[in-house]
Amino acid sequence: MLKLHIGNKNYSSWSMRPWVLMKQAGIPFEEWRVRFDSFEPDSTFKQTLRALTPAGKVPVLVDDGLVVWDTLAIAEYLNEQFPDRQLWPADRQARARARSVCAEMHSGFAALRGTCPMNIEASIPQVGPLAMRDNAAVRSDVERIFSMWTELLQQHGGPMLFGAFSIADAFFAPVCMRFRTYGFELPPHIGDYVERVRALPGVKAWIDDALAEHDFREFEERYRLAPHWAR
Repeated sequence: MLKLHIGNKNYSSWSMRPWVLMKQAGIPFEEWRVRFDSFEPDSTFKQTLRALTPAGKVPVLVDDGLVVWDTLAIAEYLNEQFPDRQLWPADRQARARARSVCAEMHSGFAALRGTCPMNIEASIPQVGPLAMRDNAAVRSDVERIFSMWTELLQQHGGPMLFGAFSIADAFFAPVCMRFRTYGFELPPHIGDYVERVRALPGVKAWIDDALAEHDFREFEERYRLAPHWAR
């Protein structure tokens, strides 16, 4: 049985991607949650993860002694192990494009990530509009996502970015969470896509678990503890 080590579901956007991918694709696995206590070198979280991988981060996939870390590596491994699940688009050009946008998500959008960390349980609708007004880097990230999603949805006809559910939708699922938490104003077709992603059984299961955690981590709460957005 595959074992997927993840962090807190309310906060861990990196963990969400492979968990949702496997759940939605019907790939059986065992979940091992490593609670966020802190990210200091001597924290239980870091010590637990470093027993598996020098990176000391989630997610980590373990398959019969093989340890795979990093979301892209995990996605590619799952695609090779379960070719019948069609995790990437079947068309070669669409597949290359899907890999490209996943890599862009993986390495980019730093302003959006830093300003609006994933926090599914929270509702802070003041933050998104203010960030779009005052933070040019966030505005650029969001506009790029809007442009990307618009083009892909038009090209492939929806309901997902490449027609059917794929790794790309799993990779952008945490962005959908951010858009809801922080009250970003979304064009209708973008908002519709966000709601379709949130309604996917795999995504809904993650959201339900995140809401049931009730594990408030102060170091993840930059807004609810210090609402500097109000100043």
